[in-house]
Amino acid sequence: MRSKTPGTAGSLRAAIDRTGYYPEVVADAVFSALGGEDVIDHYVHHEPTFDHDEVRRHLTVVALTASRLVLAHTDEHPGDNLLPQPYTSTSTEAISLSAIKSVVVTRMVANPTSGPAPAAEVVLTIGWGGVSRVDLEPAGCSDPNCDADHGYTGVVSGDDFSLRVSAAAEGEQAVAGLLAFAETLSARTHRS
Repeated sequence: MRSKTPGTAGSLRAAIDRTGYYPEVVADAVFSALGGEDVIDHYVHHEPTFDHDEVRRHLTVVALTASRLVLAHTDEHPGDNLLPQPYTSTSTEAISLSAIKSVVVTRMVANPTSGPAPAAEVVLTIGWGGVSRVDLEPAGCSDPNCDADHGYTGVVSGDDFSLRVSAAAEGEQAVAGLLAFAETLSARTHRS
């Protein structure tokens, strides 16, 4: 969710409040992670998930400052052995813009032969090398009679942050907002 004036702490707070998802708890964590820096741009994504017969919510806040990208994830939990009453957990991460290695924007456009159209879905993936994923599979050769052990082959890929927004689920404005945030982030990381 993006405000019409994305570059202020006030518009970030308003976007958090609009979700109605523990706004005091979320704002406290986000603004603490911002460390007093001015907000240049932000994106707030509220995502309910269904777990058996329960609905659980997840909130992602992405805030851009002049020097850092701040990510915050808040989840709610029904209570467990750690805390018997329902609780939230919020994780924040602050990444220096100079550390960001890639900003990948994937747009899905329906009926592309009809000319330019708004994206129906967008995936924003940001990589800075904090998390990597290794996909391995047994290696082989082209000889169908070979039974030698060829070891493994695989791919190491960055998997730091990814956010998917769909016009069908969140609306066209949410998709446009994520695209605008990605554009601002790309411009800022280019300068770092």
